[in-house]
Amino acid sequence: MKDTLYIVMPAYNEEANIRNVVKEWYPVLENGSDNSRMVISDGGSKDRTLDILFELQKEYSKLVVLPRPNTDHGTKVILLYKYAIEHDADWIFQTDSDGQTVAAEFAGFWKLRRKYDVIMGNRKKRGDGLGRKVVENVLRAYLKVFFGVMVPDANAPFRLMKSEVVNKYIWLMPDDFNLPNAILAACFSRYKEKVVYRNVTFQPRQGGKNYMNMKRIFRIGAESISNFAAIRKKVKAYEKTLNNL
Repeated sequence: MKDTLYIVMPAYNEEANIRNVVKEWYPVLENGSDNSRMVISDGGSKDRTLDILFELQKEYSKLVVLPRPNTDHGTKVILLYKYAIEHDADWIFQTDSDGQTVAAEFAGFWKLRRKYDVIMGNRKKRGDGLGRKVVENVLRAYLKVFFGVMVPDANAPFRLMKSEVVNKYIWLMPDDFNLPNAILAACFSRYKEKVVYRNVTFQPRQGGKNYMNMKRIFRIGAESISNFAAIRKKVKAYEKTLNNL
């Protein structure tokens, strides 16, 4: 029996990319069971992203669209993970809807799923500029300070994860947390889940304008310090529970 695969993507103002992204990634569902789905959550796009997604549903029967106005990237990612878990996904694959990742590289990840529970992308070369690389390194340093782990890539939107493993840690974060992938990466390493990192291609944005500008990124980073501290308290409490079992 095939595993059920959920490909999940957050979206915001991606009218220039969304059609091609769905076309490229949708065939990947053939790796999974008939219950596999592609689920895209739109965060209240100001352009035609949502309209295009509804149009695409007529062509792609396994495409699920979740309109969630006024939600940030991280909020949508958490929502998508919980949706996949609630709908009995065996595996969750998360990527973004901006065309920066390459669907052809998924096959190498899927082949490793019997050996590892989490296969994570590592953007060794990035097509989105030096500034983003600096931000990523700062985030990695955050994880070292707050959770005692250093990971190759904290926030890569190219990750195949066993649903039950995601479910072990998703509750640590509030629903509106901006950096869930970073916390999951920290937990996978801290608790020695069967995780491996593979280099992936990370292209320049294929069209449109990224609303996550540097000013917004640094604001999120500053806000995350207090959030990371609160999550660390939850982590410590969780570990006490484990020790008492």
